[in-house]
Amino acid sequence: MKIMKKKKGNSGTGKNVFREIGEIFRDGDVLTKLSFALLGVSNLFRRQVIKGLLYFTMELGFIFYMIMFGVTALSHLDNLGDQKQGMVFDEARGIYVKTQGQNSMLLLLAAVVGIFIIVVFAVIWFSNIRSAIRVQKLKEQGKHIPNFREDIRSYADAKLHKALLAVPFLGILMFNVLPLVFMILIAFTNFDKTHQPPGNLFTWVGLANFKTMLNAGSTIGRTFWPILIWTIVWAVFATFLNYILGMILAIMINRKETRFKRFWRTIFVMSIAVPQFVSLLVMRSMLQESGAVNVLLQELGLIDSSLPFLSSGLWAKVTVIIVNIWVGVPYTMLITTGILQNIPADLYEAARVDGANPYQMFVKITLPYMFFITTPYLITQFVGNINNFNVIFLLTGGGPNTLKFYQAGHTDLLVTWLYKLTVNSFDYSYAAVIGIIVFIISAVLSLITYRNTKSYKNEEDYQ
Repeated sequence: MKIMKKKKGNSGTGKNVFREIGEIFRDGDVLTKLSFALLGVSNLFRRQVIKGLLYFTMELGFIFYMIMFGVTALSHLDNLGDQKQGMVFDEARGIYVKTQGQNSMLLLLAAVVGIFIIVVFAVIWFSNIRSAIRVQKLKEQGKHIPNFREDIRSYADAKLHKALLAVPFLGILMFNVLPLVFMILIAFTNFDKTHQPPGNLFTWVGLANFKTMLNAGSTIGRTFWPILIWTIVWAVFATFLNYILGMILAIMINRKETRFKRFWRTIFVMSIAVPQFVSLLVMRSMLQESGAVNVLLQELGLIDSSLPFLSSGLWAKVTVIIVNIWVGVPYTMLITTGILQNIPADLYEAARVDGANPYQMFVKITLPYMFFITTPYLITQFVGNINNFNVIFLLTGGGPNTLKFYQAGHTDLLVTWLYKLTVNSFDYSYAAVIGIIVFIISAVLSLITYRNTKSYKNEEDYQ
């Protein structure tokens, strides 16, 4: 068994953006230099009229937005509003009337949108000066300058990748990146149940929420650290037990001696044919103190009193791990079955000739091959289990509850605690802090793990 090492050449790094801007200004003629201030001028006077007008129109639109909305939106970033909604006495009418207050959440969102529009315009501006120097060089070299129709046609040929990625990119920008930035900024405010706009405004508090969350002496901190430890423990067990047991199950079914292979695969796949939330709710009902499992065990005389599957902290944690194995092992079995069938049989034959026993062949051949192929899958599963909302919430609801924790139970993960903080107690700022921490943990563990595996260091397949 040999892993072919890929020779990594120097593919070159991208040119520094600021250096490129400087070179364009240095090498550009009058029209190109004017394009730095008036977008589209170089294109407009070099027979790319429509393209030049589009650039100029986008500049006018940006200026209009900044004058009418942008400057005002960005001006509220410092305090997120100072006018609360309230009641004032109208002397002329002799009654109290409600005054319209500002909404810190809308002000922050408007500022974030303004920042994104500025960033998008900066990209358009950079594209404009690149286009300006490109059309200048084409004219200097006496080459054909493509018109607008030819530019459009190029997006169905040489630039097809840009055309196909444009809509998904805008979707990600609007529905993923922008809300994430908004959520991150919420973590640095005091947006909670006592600061609900427009009746009460919220404002910036810097790193105060992070200090409270990481301080083991505070109520929030005394909840955060045990839940963080349990989240990591849960992710490790839920990932690797499912992986190892699913692999062993696939190996047992794939053995030459095993008969009715399709029948056994069908039996295990049936457990994932039922929607997961249905299975979990049924298991939750069966594992209650008066549920089917306890009643059956008592009828068989195996226990005298009901087992606290979901009502004791330790029992509940063990229970969710075991139930997750039952739910997750069939998935791993299906994934690993195909990979196991692709391991060259010659490797096992050679190992048998050398006197290797089944355990040695599993450790020396099967596991290395599987880890090499499925490392990205393992990382994905680990991150997914850190954020595994369904199993915990549907099976235990985060319980059993305890007075030691703030808005959390013994089996709550960080993600289910985050949900409870937003829905039950409206502590949006603390929930945002947890979201950032979960992202940092997931990203750091994923990058460190992947960069230190053979899947990254040796990108060639087994030969």
